[in-house]
Amino acid sequence: MSETAGNSVTLRFLAAPMDIGHSGSVDAGTVLEWVDKAAYAAAVGWAKSYCVTAYVGNIHFTDPVNSGDMVEVTSTIVYTGRSSMHIHTVVSSRDPKGGPETMHSQCMVIFVAVGPDGKPIPVPQFEPSTPEEIEQRDHALARIEVREQIVNAMNAQEYTDAGTAERVVLRFMAAPTDVNWGGKVHGGIVMKWIDEAAYVCASRYCGKDTVAVFSGGVRFYRPLLIGHVVEVEARLVYTGAKGMHIAVHVRSGDPKTREMNLTTYCLTVMVARDESGTAVPIPEWVPVSEEDKKLHAHARELLEIRGRAPGNRLPDHLLKAAGN
Repeated sequence: MSETAGNSVTLRFLAAPMDIGHSGSVDAGTVLEWVDKAAYAAAVGWAKSYCVTAYVGNIHFTDPVNSGDMVEVTSTIVYTGRSSMHIHTVVSSRDPKGGPETMHSQCMVIFVAVGPDGKPIPVPQFEPSTPEEIEQRDHALARIEVREQIVNAMNAQEYTDAGTAERVVLRFMAAPTDVNWGGKVHGGIVMKWIDEAAYVCASRYCGKDTVAVFSGGVRFYRPLLIGHVVEVEARLVYTGAKGMHIAVHVRSGDPKTREMNLTTYCLTVMVARDESGTAVPIPEWVPVSEEDKKLHAHARELLEIRGRAPGNRLPDHLLKAAGN
């Protein structure tokens, strides 16, 4: 079920048994897929044209969503550029039999409107009219500079075979079931792949079941097409007291060629949990090669940049190094 009101779209549905992942509750990748769908609906409704995911900002995953929960995903346009739409998205749920509603995550998603030729086209400008809308617009504007710093820092890094940290590469072909309404693999599916690769990498490193608690700087560079070979590479770059910071690159290419192009990049933080769901300490990763040391410093730099963002209080276990 969906509900539309001006600059906002709300999707409501029951979390299904098929949504449950390895953690026993809904995985972060599925939540990100819901976020992308709701934000896409808001973007298309506003732009009246096809839109593509450009960026997903910092998203923290708190209390889990369980099978049978009534889920509500609300996406609200809070700022527009020439062709871009900044969409604040909130995921919450409750027991359908009654009880309080729990907010699970929120983030900023940026979509770009494109024409038939795939090039950006102008969108109607959003003009905030209430104190709340003005506050949300100002918050979006304040984060633009921080986002550019994060993107520049991420683009400056090199990932080669000189790294010695835990590394996982998943390879497969993009299937027709992954297609979105524009004939491309939609951003939500790509983010689900990112979560899966990060899970494998983190779980291999610590020898425990892990779950995502944070994803940030999800940047989409180019579309991923059905029938393309997909390569999702996840690499450990930093360990906090409990968090494992995993850099994930998604590449794709035509199987008739050997060329693979970067489509998406992000940093995901995973934690190991005990049977009660409490995050537990993990072994400290010590950089060995020069590339290890650079990526370790890069992860710390990203934490510091995000820590300066307006209203962004990062949990201690993300900031503190293991052993501190």
